[in-house]
Formats: sequence, structure tokens, C-alpha cells
Amino acid sequence: MCTLALIGTALSVGGALVEGQQSKRMADYQARAYEQQAQADAQSAAFDQSQERNKQDLLQGQARAQAGVSGVGISGSPTEVLAANARQGQLDLDAIQYGSKLRQNNLNTQAAISRFSGKQAVTASIFNAGTVLVGGLSKIQDPTKAAVSNMATGAVPTRSVIFGRSPLRAAWAGRS
Repeated sequence: MCTLALIGTALSVGGALVEGQQSKRMADYQARAYEQQAQADAQSAAFDQSQERNKQDLLQGQARAQAGVSGVGISGSPTEVLAANARQGQLDLDAIQYGSKLRQNNLNTQAAISRFSGKQAVTASIFNAGTVLVGGLSKIQDPTKAAVSNMATGAVPTRSVIFGRSPLRAAWAGRS
């Protein structure tokens, strides 16, 4: 009986520790996924910026061509319009970059939280394993304490091997 209780306790302790490690592995995997999403977002933003820059260059070129075709010089009002378009284009590029940085920061923060959660799961599993171990060991009966408590109460154990002339003799041990 004692051996079964000890085996059960050992399995419970091992299970608690393994559960914590599995939770940590899952949290680390989730953290890597968040980091990969952040990297993909950075690459996507760089592509979007490149596309926006090409679009703006094309629009600026068309505006200059229209000004030239109309016979208006590239000084004065058309220059101010081109400059305003360039400023707005830069603001659009900056907005793309800013949005990407916000998303990347959010994903990296989620990765850090996930890793922290994994570490907390390991710590919790250690405490859980300790609790299971103490609880399991407290349920295992110590045979020496049982014999002493039986002697104190005057009870005679039904199964024991006693040498010599002792009142604590099992029925099968014979009488002398």
C-alpha cells in the first residue's frame, strides 16, 4: 500500500513538472510567432512605403509634365503645389512607418508577455509539484509509528513478525 502511494505521488509530482515545461514550450512558441508577425509587418511596411514612393514620384512627374505642356513655368504657384504634394507624400510615408512600428511594438510586447507567462507556468508547476509531494508523503503510513501507536493503545497488530516473548504477536506466529 505504501509503495503504491509513493508511486502515485511520484507520478503526480512528475506530471506537475512536465505540465509546467509544456506550458513554457507553448508560450515560447507563441512568442516566436508574435516576433515573426512583427518581422513580417516590418517587411510589409517597407514594401508599402516603396509602392507609395513610386506612386508619388509618378504623380510628381505627371504634375511637372502638365505644367510644362500648359506653357506655365515651373516657378511660382506650380512649384508651391509640387512642394505641397511632396510634403503630403512624405507624411503618407511617415504614417505607413508609424503604423507599422505600433503594430511591431504590440507584437513584441505580446511575445514578451507570452515568455513571462511560460516562466510563471514553470514556477507554478514547481510549487504545485511540491504541494503534491508533501500531500502525498503525509498520506504514507510510517510502520514504526503505527506499531508504537498500537502498543500505546493496547491493540495487537494482526500481521507482524515479532521475535522473542512479546505480547504483539500475530495469530499465525504461534504461541509459546
